[in-house]
Amino acid sequence: MRALITRPREDSETLACALADRGIASIVEPMLTITPTGGAPDLAGVQALLFTSANGARAFAAVEPRRDLPVFAVGETSAGAAREAGFARVESAGGDVAALAALVAGHLDPAAGTLLHPAGETVAGDLAGDLAASGFELRRAVLYLAEAAPALTPDTCRLLAGGELDMALFFSPRTAQTFVILVKEAGHAAACRSISAVCLSAAVAAAAAGAPWRMVRAASRPEMAALLAEVDAEAARLRPEKS
Repeated sequence: MRALITRPREDSETLACALADRGIASIVEPMLTITPTGGAPDLAGVQALLFTSANGARAFAAVEPRRDLPVFAVGETSAGAAREAGFARVESAGGDVAALAALVAGHLDPAAGTLLHPAGETVAGDLAGDLAASGFELRRAVLYLAEAAPALTPDTCRLLAGGELDMALFFSPRTAQTFVILVKEAGHAAACRSISAVCLSAAVAAAAAGAPWRMVRAASRPEMAALLAEVDAEAARLRPEKS
């Protein structure tokens, strides 16, 4: 059994290991390439940092030495990246940006200062709007660019043409949308009929819907553990077919 991992390469190693532990081989085909902007954020008046991706945490840590500010992360992946970067006070919302906004509102006072959101140039959801409803001011610092892949690699095209992929894993609407565009441009959309798309959320699943998948699965929560539970369920369903 083989799965396609579409995450940026720096985020794929842990997932590849988790798949290998399940007897699933993987090929990494990043739909996005992360490029730091190199700019340092303005921390004047900032009371806390909000991370909605591991890339945001890593990009901030690369340009700013301060680790004393509390961190609120959308999920365990971004929280883990913050802890690895040396932040001691890290809270995880374990959900989406609405859950993150609720977590912040339950812990912080809007009068205590601005919130800083280190991120890329494109973000999902309306974190600023959700926080504004609770009286908070959110400032976004664009610390990296996420550039879409221009085409599928020859290795992935070969696997698609040979029917050698069983699953494709998607973690964001943009990666799913990019893959759908590229697989059509490569002339391999029909190959998706034998591939199951396993998605981090319903929003990601909706973005993947443009290809004719064998099945589309959405994790019950936007967390790695929930996505891997869907991988396990799909692997159990597929193994009798392959035996």
